[in-house]
Amino acid sequence: MISLKKICLGLLFCCAISLNGYAQDSTNTEELTFTEIKPEAVDSTIKATDTVAKIAAPAVTQKTIAQPKEEQKTLWGIFIAGFVGGLAALLMPCIFPMLPLTVSFFTKGSEKGRAFRRAALYGFFIILIYVVLGLLVTVIFGADALNSLSTNGIFNFFFFLLLVVFAASFLGAFEITLPSSWVNKMDANSDKGGIAGLFFMAGTLALVSFSCTGPIIGTLLVQAATTGALLGPAIGMFGFSLALAIPFALFALFPSAMNKLPKSGGWLNSVKVVLGFLELAFALKFLSNVDLAYHWEWFDREIFLSLWIVIFGMMGMYLLGKLKFSHDSPLAFISVPRLFLATIVLSFTIYLIPGMWGAPLHSVSAFLPPQETQDFDLYTTGLLAGKQTSTNDGPHKYADKFHAPLKLNAYFDYNEGLTAAKKLNKPVLIDFTGHACVNCRKMEANVWPDKDVYKMINDDYVLIQLYVDDKSELAPADVVITPEGRKLNTIGKKWSDLQARKFQSNSQPFYVLLDPKTEALLAQPQGADYEITNYKKFLESGLNAFHKK
Repeated sequence: MISLKKICLGLLFCCAISLNGYAQDSTNTEELTFTEIKPEAVDSTIKATDTVAKIAAPAVTQKTIAQPKEEQKTLWGIFIAGFVGGLAALLMPCIFPMLPLTVSFFTKGSEKGRAFRRAALYGFFIILIYVVLGLLVTVIFGADALNSLSTNGIFNFFFFLLLVVFAASFLGAFEITLPSSWVNKMDANSDKGGIAGLFFMAGTLALVSFSCTGPIIGTLLVQAATTGALLGPAIGMFGFSLALAIPFALFALFPSAMNKLPKSGGWLNSVKVVLGFLELAFALKFLSNVDLAYHWEWFDREIFLSLWIVIFGMMGMYLLGKLKFSHDSPLAFISVPRLFLATIVLSFTIYLIPGMWGAPLHSVSAFLPPQETQDFDLYTTGLLAGKQTSTNDGPHKYADKFHAPLKLNAYFDYNEGLTAAKKLNKPVLIDFTGHACVNCRKMEANVWPDKDVYKMINDDYVLIQLYVDDKSELAPADVVITPEGRKLNTIGKKWSDLQARKFQSNSQPFYVLLDPKTEALLAQPQGADYEITNYKKFLESGLNAFHKK
């Protein structure tokens, strides 16, 4: 009979992946000031230093959208990631052995109803402590700072180093602990009776288990903060603490179920090590964000994939018992569930290998550097074989910094793209995108390669890609001063302000179809939609509206 611990260990990899698996629904821009845009507004003049730079506002014939649904999806994703992180934390050596001891304290000598009430109150205090921690992150950093985290190079590099430290801790290099005086003081207060005692017991659990939960909490807070959602850290902590609190209440209600729990042992440390490998893999995404935003161009897709192949390969070898750490218990044999998990990890490793030659790897494409950073790309070459790309009318502005996916003939400047579209008498597809936008990469890898979608973008539209998180300094003539007096001196700031001011949106990807002559909307703008048929209808609706004029 398969024990609970084996089932939990077997499911851990799939569950832990979702800790980073909720894709950012938005790459929020930094230092944005929103101005109310009335539908009848036709134009907004922006002053420039040296030269007056005028970016005409589109004649909005349809109501622009603020995308509250996408923000809700983001918060739900954060909650689910927090809940999964809490389940993983339950299997940590610092918490799992405390579960039967704590529950027995509630049930010993107490009536069933009273024991459940005490355990439920104890769980409530656990939730309260962690939610307050999440709120403190928002209060300390502020909403504006949270919005800038996803694109700030310094923060992203700091997060990369932080996750590497967390990974080293899980792999056994050291333990992240809080001062013992804090634990002792909290434990002494837990001896008090009544509600206060239960509160301090919950606080003691949070402090004692920090060496195991700290890296999970830290990773969760980093991910929640970089989505830019104001309540993200609090929602993430609520999901995390809810997963921690539920078992205490349930086992107090059904104490006989405690007998079915697996005994503590070396398998708990194996859970930590597996999470350590995952933390190390996730850390590379933040390093990739920095590399792309600042155009270092050394951490390309091949290097990223080679590191992932090694990391997940070592994880598979560890699960097979071929790789051991100093604090691991002797492994006399490999259990069947552990073998299955090793098979999944090693299969995933082999799945990544063709990516070294350009395979799109659709299931993880959102987290990889863009396909165009691939030096040796057989996939794109084969995909475009026999297809005629749009005629390139000479070098485009910023073409030395940006490269369009699938070798599309894209423009990276708003005015230059409009001018070309007027000359060619084609509608415009504006793609507000970002280096750190995982949904943008997923759309480019999974939707745009479709033959019909590619044909429309390539032949029927003029593509303008505007990177809202790029850190490149603008030339003096291109620097703009907003009506509020803010200086927009980078490419990212200029286009993020354009998106927010003209279309009242700051999420990416954000697709806008325009008539280049009137700058009127041809269809309602939309964000990521991974259903190819829906995206085709979106593009077709723009073409139909353009040709009716």
